[in-house]
Amino acid sequence: MTRFEVITGIAAPPRHVFDLSLDVGVHTASMAGSGERIVGGVTSGRMRLGDTVTWQARHFGLPWRMTSRISAFDPPGYFVDEQVEGPFRRWRHEHHFEPDGTGGTVMRDVVDFAAPLGPLGRLAELLVLDRYMPRLIRLRNEHLMRSGLQS
Repeated sequence: MTRFEVITGIAAPPRHVFDLSLDVGVHTASMAGSGERIVGGVTSGRMRLGDTVTWQARHFGLPWRMTSRISAFDPPGYFVDEQVEGPFRRWRHEHHFEPDGTGGTVMRDVVDFAAPLGPLGRLAELLVLDRYMPRLIRLRNEHLMRSGLQS
């Protein structure tokens, strides 16, 4: 299993960044490079506690589908999305939002995941996913930074 953190500063208040992070349209736009789209569950607007969404995308040239649920929710400081069904043996993504003292937000993503297939999955984590997944989160956060400044 892999655990990583990504810390991002965003020049917008925590409530605004929290709301943007739950907006499925903002998420879809942030993952445009992988052709990510919604194929089930919440299809527009902001997700709330208990909501699910099913995403479909292409990674490594292969189609992937994952359904995640908002399993914890404490606005505007924290929410968690977890895989209900999909390619990982485990996927848990904690989103933390704290004031930075200047009107902006320190956003901290904590991701725990494990690939399927036992030792082969662990090898995929070590060789590819341990670098690829944090890069995807940083890409998403760069989009959130731009969206936070525009709104």
